[in-house]
Amino acid sequence: MNRLIAVFYFVLSLYGFDVGSTIVDRINVDGSPALHSQVVAQPGVARFECLRSASGLCHYTLYPRECAPAAAPRGKRMDRCPTGAIRHFAVADGGSHQVTGLQRYRMCVSADERIPGPDCRIPAPVAAR
Repeated sequence: MNRLIAVFYFVLSLYGFDVGSTIVDRINVDGSPALHSQVVAQPGVARFECLRSASGLCHYTLYPRECAPAAAPRGKRMDRCPTGAIRHFAVADGGSHQVTGLQRYRMCVSADERIPGPDCRIPAPVAAR
């Protein structure tokens, strides 16, 4: 039965129907769990769940899909996004947040409140003078 459902979803995707996906991120720092996040995305709506965060918050940053590093010309790294982040928000440890109206986005999640670039890397702190 599960195989039949998988084939059905695959056929729908071939015709351009987006049936949704689940994205799970687990981040360990020095061997200890620092972040566990799950995003359940369906056409036009996504539910962001912060299952565990060492800082107490999961910080989500959403970029247009065109800002993905894979969209950069071959051999060039895309450091900036011409339109910037679509959204940046935090979800408390154990909480969830639902966002509607999302179309073709790329997500970064971190326990750090600083906004990452489109490649999901947190910028280095600026040295004080």
